[in-house]
This record gives sequence, structure tokens and C-alpha cells, in this order.
Amino acid sequence: MNSSEFIRFNAVKKSYDGNAYVVRGLDLSVRQGEFLTLLGPSGSGKTTSLMMLAGFEAPTSGEIYLDSRRIDQVPAHQRNIGVVFQNYALFPHMSVADNVAFPLRMRGVNSTEIGVQVKRALDMVRLVGMDQRRPAQLSGGQQQRVALARAMVFEPKLVLMDEPLGALDKQLREHMQMEIKALHHRLGINIVYVTHDQSEALTMSDRVGVFDKGVMQQLAPPDELYESPSNLFVAQFIGENNTLTGNVIALSADRCTLRCSDGTEVLARSAPGLMVGQSAALALRPEKVQLLANDAVRSDSLNVARASVTDLVYHGDHTRLLLESCGTQDFLMKLPHHTAPQKLVPATSLTIGWAVEQCRALPLH
Repeated sequence: MNSSEFIRFNAVKKSYDGNAYVVRGLDLSVRQGEFLTLLGPSGSGKTTSLMMLAGFEAPTSGEIYLDSRRIDQVPAHQRNIGVVFQNYALFPHMSVADNVAFPLRMRGVNSTEIGVQVKRALDMVRLVGMDQRRPAQLSGGQQQRVALARAMVFEPKLVLMDEPLGALDKQLREHMQMEIKALHHRLGINIVYVTHDQSEALTMSDRVGVFDKGVMQQLAPPDELYESPSNLFVAQFIGENNTLTGNVIALSADRCTLRCSDGTEVLARSAPGLMVGQSAALALRPEKVQLLANDAVRSDSLNVARASVTDLVYHGDHTRLLLESCGTQDFLMKLPHHTAPQKLVPATSLTIGWAVEQCRALPLH
């Protein structure tokens, strides 16, 4: 490990039956103080990777290092890692203070020091004055704060969180996202966070690792993941996306031209591995599409296409338009209300466009 690495997975594999691999050759480096989110659908390998780091699962092969120390054969309770689960795992018969104190008692800390550290932890998560309540007397958000305090009370260098906000309603979930992010910045600890919620991953993380079928498909900061997906799975899994298919008819160093099934030609940034004559998918975010004047023409920086409205839905700050365009009837556009024409109804003909730099051509497989 180099000096900036805090966590390292070297060629880690995990199989439960000796045949199928849940995690396939994971190589991952996490920097000191980083907030890393592991994102992916159910069964993609993200939670198994977290459980191997926590010590609740053993790798089938490979090595895991924490702060320059190899830990894949170290028992979970000796790794000094805080863990927060989706169901909080609080002891219902214990008070808030006793729940938070539990890790300290297991470590043999004296009673006076326990009192000081519990008070500090409860203050950190804004639960001062609730120390004698039982978990059942708390709201879901307050229970989540108790679980956070318990995970951090013994001052671990690493906290692992497995879908910790999954049981909360949308408003409270978004509030707790900000709370956890603020704690991370204030304390400077490492957090490895597992979720299947793309918005949560983009909101909270320094970097996001996207998993599918046991393989990390891409590891990047949120903006890079959203704007420059490395493959079609990442493009479709992260946020909403138009996937237009066509044939590559021209290719330069960093751009290509695709011809869609209806004959529309579009320019795009090209991903590595594309060849002329190959089928490809164009990844285009709905909010990147804009209305243009009917006489607009394509240029080296702007794509132009004809479209027909098939459906439209009011969404408060924008209208979602479903269009027939570029050889598909599922072309999605998000139109801000201040740019929407007055009389927009199904069957309306439009001219739409988007910047060449805002779309990316990817191999289909």
C-alpha cells in the first residue's frame, strides 16, 4: 500500500458454493478520509464486499488491507471498525446511553471514560437529553442517530454503512444524508457506504463504485460517473437516460457519428473500443435535450433532430415529454416550464437538439 491508501482489496473473490462467484477479482484502493459508496442492484456484490471488509464474510481468495495491515484473516471484533445496518440493530431493552456505551464496555473501558465518550457521541448526533429513552420511544431518524453514535463512539478510523437509510421516508432520508455527510467532513473518518439508490450515492460520495454481476464496472467521482459512464450498464443504472441505438458510420480520435434507424445522424463523444460499422448505443440524459427553432441545423457542436410528442406529464418544476425521435418512441425530454411553449399536446411536431459534448456513444455489449 502507498501512503495515501487506507483500504486495499487485492484480487478479492468470493464464492459460497465453489462455482459461482458473487465477487470476481475485486481490486480497489480507498484513500485516507474518503467517503466511498458501493452502488448496484441486488446480488451485484456490493454488500458482500462490505461484509468482507467488516469481517463478517471471508474472501475465497485475495487479500484485504486496512491502514497497511492485512485484515482478511483477522476476526471482525479485532478490526476496530464501526458498522451501521439498515435495521439499526439496537438493543430494545437498553436505554440510548447503554446502547451507545455497549462497544466501549466490550473493550473494557472504565465507567468514567464511558460516560464522557457517550456524552460526546450523543452530542455529535444531536441526541443530548435523550440518553435514558428506549429505542421504541424514538423516531426512525433518532434511532438511526443512535446507531451512528454507537458506531462512532469508540472513534474508529473506518465506519461501514449497509443501506442505513432504507427504512426512512423520503424527506427524513434526504435529511439524514446531509447529516451523515456533515459528520464525515467534520470528523475526517473513512466511510464505506452501500446503497442501491443512485441519487443517494451521487449526493453523498467522494467516489462511487458501480457493481454488476460481481464486477466493479466503474469507480469515479459522482459527476464523472453521471457525465461520462464507461459502459452501457453504468449509463442506464445511474439516473435517467435515453439509449439510442445506431451504426457507427464515422470515427475520429474522440468523436463518432451514429446513424439511427430512422436515418437521423448524430455526433457523440466516443468510448474506447468503437469501430466503424459496429452497432452502438448513444447515452443522452433527458435534461440535456432542448427545444430548438424549426429551422435549426446540425453543426460540429450541436445535434438536431425532428420529434413528435406522444405523451407529456406535469412534474412541478418541469414537464416530462415522451417523444418519437431518432428511431425510438421512448425518447424522454425534461422541459423546464420557462422554456415550454404554450400549447404543447400529443402529436405536436418539434425540433430538438443537444450539445455533442453532452452525449456519449458506447459499445452495445
